[in-house]
Amino acid sequence: MKTLICTIPLALFLSCGTVKMKETNLADITPVTEKEKVTPVAISSNEVQFSSSDRIEELMSFLASDDLEGRDSGSEGIEKAANFIENIFKENNVKPYFKIYKDTLSNYNKTSYNVVGVIEGNDPVLKNEVIIIGAHYDHIGHIKAVNGDDIANGANDNASGTSTVLELARYFGNTKTNKRTLIFSLFSAEEKGLLGSKHLSKKLKEENLDLYVMLNFEMVGVPLVNKSYTMYLTGYEESNMAAIANKYAKGKLVGFLPEAKKYNLFKRSDNYPFYSAFNVPSQTFCTFDFTNFNHYHGVDDEVELMDFSFIAGLVNKVIPMVEGITNAPTKEIKF
Repeated sequence: MKTLICTIPLALFLSCGTVKMKETNLADITPVTEKEKVTPVAISSNEVQFSSSDRIEELMSFLASDDLEGRDSGSEGIEKAANFIENIFKENNVKPYFKIYKDTLSNYNKTSYNVVGVIEGNDPVLKNEVIIIGAHYDHIGHIKAVNGDDIANGANDNASGTSTVLELARYFGNTKTNKRTLIFSLFSAEEKGLLGSKHLSKKLKEENLDLYVMLNFEMVGVPLVNKSYTMYLTGYEESNMAAIANKYAKGKLVGFLPEAKKYNLFKRSDNYPFYSAFNVPSQTFCTFDFTNFNHYHGVDDEVELMDFSFIAGLVNKVIPMVEGITNAPTKEIKF
């Protein structure tokens, strides 16, 4: 989430120690095998068996590595992350939405890119309606050192959301089960004021894109504490998205977190520019509940603190939700 959220009591974000990690190179990521690309088998609670803790660990260990230096917008580190995302899109049949995957921001003073891919819908009529699935992949780079560590690796914020979107892109790129068109966008410069999503929403609005909904993933690296649902939805009362999501997940996947309303998180992530530009339901899924993670914008937001099994399970629960939304005969999600 962008720095605006600092109005929340500072004690919630104080780092408690330093966890160092080894550097991970792009070449170390295990390629997706043909076996992994086959259509997954449904399991209990309408979850699918697709993503795995090992796969999530591989993705996040690269994205949150010291080698990327905190993925500050306009840095060499975030350029490596953009290349990594682009390669995953290429390998999994996700085409560039524009002429190339990298879309240069028009509203930031350093060269920065959103990475934008698309999977065209397979229905001749519904493919003209678009769902955007997004997350920001930037973070804040180098900050004041703690015990000699000055890299804010941004594992939870937001390598976790980025990995979730990449796994969804891998699933739909290989199954092609979507009737509506899916745009997958990884945003830069969220931490600078939602600049990546502001840039893309403006650009797509000028194209007269028929946007149905925007689904954003932010800080999903650790489970909620003592909740009956897996994720909360910002702007919960803005639409019926939670009810529709739970219908297709066949369980309590999404719930209401009072703190999200209290701190107006609806306006503080990359969903909001799409809501403002298109006036369609655009909301963020999150699991950061102000009690379960004490390292927001700190050097301790390291990959070792992430729950890979939880994230993989979240992806597997979200897949039926997205399939249901994208394949419904009418636009069910409404204000």
